[in-house]
Amino acid sequence: MNQVILVGRLCAEPEMTNDQEKKRSVITIAVNRSFKNVDGVYETDFIRCILWNNVAMNTFSYCHTGDVVGIKGRLQTRSYEDETKNRKFIMEVIAEKVTFLSSVKNSENSLKE
Repeated sequence: MNQVILVGRLCAEPEMTNDQEKKRSVITIAVNRSFKNVDGVYETDFIRCILWNNVAMNTFSYCHTGDVVGIKGRLQTRSYEDETKNRKFIMEVIAEKVTFLSSVKNSENSLKE
């Protein structure tokens, strides 16, 4: 079974492109690890996620930098050749569902009240 569940903050505004008549969005989320390293610091992983069609459009429309999202999806590996003909491998999450958990905008408003 290939299933991934992540909760993290959007690192940048979602990007939207049309790829062969399909909507595609690429996001990167910052996911904190649940344990401290040797120095007593929680490290963060930055994970690239690919979203398609309605999931891509909704995320592009409603999510912004700093928002917390939950992602359910699957891991996918792909490869390419760089300019020196070396084969490079990339692992990405293909998001099947994105849940909007909290917004930076809403958090700022609640702090002002």
